[in-house]
Amino acid sequence: MAKQVVPEERRRRRRPTRSGTVLSERLIVEAALRLLREHGSTGLTARRLGLALDCDPSTLYRYFRGMDDLTLAIGDALIGEALRGWRPTGQWRADLHAVGVRIHAAYVAHPQAAQLTTSRVTGRANELAADEAVLDVLRTAGFPLPETVRIYHAFIDQTLAFAALDAAALALPRAAQRADDGMWRSTYARLPVETHPRIAEAAALLSTRMVTSAYPTALEMLLDSAQTRLAALREHGPAES
Repeated sequence: MAKQVVPEERRRRRRPTRSGTVLSERLIVEAALRLLREHGSTGLTARRLGLALDCDPSTLYRYFRGMDDLTLAIGDALIGEALRGWRPTGQWRADLHAVGVRIHAAYVAHPQAAQLTTSRVTGRANELAADEAVLDVLRTAGFPLPETVRIYHAFIDQTLAFAALDAAALALPRAAQRADDGMWRSTYARLPVETHPRIAEAAALLSTRMVTSAYPTALEMLLDSAQTRLAALREHGPAES
């Protein structure tokens, strides 16, 4: 049976931890992010988190129903970090570009946390605010509701998919990262034109591009497609279903 979560106002009245710290959801999430950064996903346990916060691990269940609930809170915190300070400008393409870049960057800044959370749906305040913002940008731009949902789906999934891919690469041990990056300058660059003509002609460009994220390019391509679609809708109206 899931443990009962104590309302926030009652948590604030709890005594400080042994070190004098008054716990909060934010403080626990920040400690969890540190543990993930230092130890990876396997290092995030209630016992280790209790040690980091100088409290009994059972205390954490006053704030979260379990470690999975904490995982959702971590994901929501990353989205909140991404949206902090963002305001729509009324230029739909620039606004979507800014949101996408911010969300991708927030996850990539915490690669171990990103691996745990990019595939999750938190239903929490920051996620809801991000979804509402993206949908509002598209609707205000003039996209019909079906097109809005279609583009929103592609936009969010593409952003999170690239965040997960790039985070996974960053979470690798440094030696593995260097080996993967070096493969483009060694194996690929040395393939003979006789056996691999297309790779051989692209080798120099591949060695430069393939060690960076393709998200900026993919985002621009998605926005180009959306912009073309919006222009067609304005000229001809929605196609008959």
